[in-house]
Amino acid sequence: MVTLNRLSVEDPQDKFPLLPEAVEEEVRTPAAYKQGDTAERDFFISRTENAVICLLLLVGCYAAILIPAYFPLHKFSLSDDQYLNHEDVLNHSASLLSGRCRRRWCMERLKQLPCSPALTDIPVFLQREGNATLWDEPPPLGLQGSQEHLARALASLPKPDLPRSLRREGRCTRCVVVGSGGVLHGSRLGSHIDQYDVIIRMNNAPVLGYETDTGSRTTIRLMYPEGAPSSANEYNETSIVALVVFKSLDLDWLTSIITKQPLGFWSKLWFWKDVVDDIPLKADNFRILHPEIFRRTGEVLQKYSHKQRKSMVPTLGAGVVVMALQLCDHVSLAGFGYNMQHPHAPLHYYETIHMAAMKAQVVHDVSSEKLFLRQLVAAGAVSDLTGAL
Repeated sequence: MVTLNRLSVEDPQDKFPLLPEAVEEEVRTPAAYKQGDTAERDFFISRTENAVICLLLLVGCYAAILIPAYFPLHKFSLSDDQYLNHEDVLNHSASLLSGRCRRRWCMERLKQLPCSPALTDIPVFLQREGNATLWDEPPPLGLQGSQEHLARALASLPKPDLPRSLRREGRCTRCVVVGSGGVLHGSRLGSHIDQYDVIIRMNNAPVLGYETDTGSRTTIRLMYPEGAPSSANEYNETSIVALVVFKSLDLDWLTSIITKQPLGFWSKLWFWKDVVDDIPLKADNFRILHPEIFRRTGEVLQKYSHKQRKSMVPTLGAGVVVMALQLCDHVSLAGFGYNMQHPHAPLHYYETIHMAAMKAQVVHDVSSEKLFLRQLVAAGAVSDLTGAL
């Protein structure tokens, strides 16, 4: 008979055990697990709560910037002293129109400024040939990466060159660039504006309903797709629509407008707002603004800026003024000028956005543009009809 005695883990010659005694593992009860999870939940917030808090903070930041601009606490009257007396505006405009038109008046006055060499002899509209210098910069300062898009757009244009109506050919031409500034509201300049040979407007600045202040005719309307007027009636009395290219897709949009072949759904997703599918004008009424206008304007603005940038993108208004200098003997401006000392003044003559909204944008250097335009006015190269510069 064999008797099994208790196995010992101790060496009889050694007082230390051969194997450590097993330590009984602590078993957490369901109640303990519940208590630990509750503590963790009290310290950390859930993903849903985190997303909601981030969203609220983001909305709060945007509201702090935009609500004072769009819904100001203080009302602003257009009779404030930032504007010239309306009679003074009309008298100044009438004096310019009654004066003798002199050939190359603008360019002769422009020679007084150091920047004059950069602002002369700039091509206005893109041609089918001679575009080799366009590929060094991306839009709007060039057309880098847009070769195929440009080829399709130019192929759809029957007449891409300068229209005969805009060629000087021995005659003196007066032009007015109509800006969107709130200073234009109540100016009663409409009948004076309609007397100019060339009337230039930008983007969706409306004419219908504002004829008393803005006039009723449009010789050239410059715009990009998102800025195109949505009402077909706004293109009445319009001779030329000129595309300002800010991205390659803008050229495809122009091609679709001319050929009447709508863009695909996926292409439209790349626009930052809905764009029109049709403009009721003939194909020979369309042009493409030469990017050299924007490139040279940006180079000049660098000299007026306190910030050193690799390249500067001008506003459409500044670029159009430089374009007008290439086309016209006399250039007048109406509705130009941002007065940041009056943040509650209307930014545009046709909507409720206020001047403070300009502080939220970071693309353009408005201060350098104002200095540049003021120098043009001081030199007599352009005339400021509404007096906000």
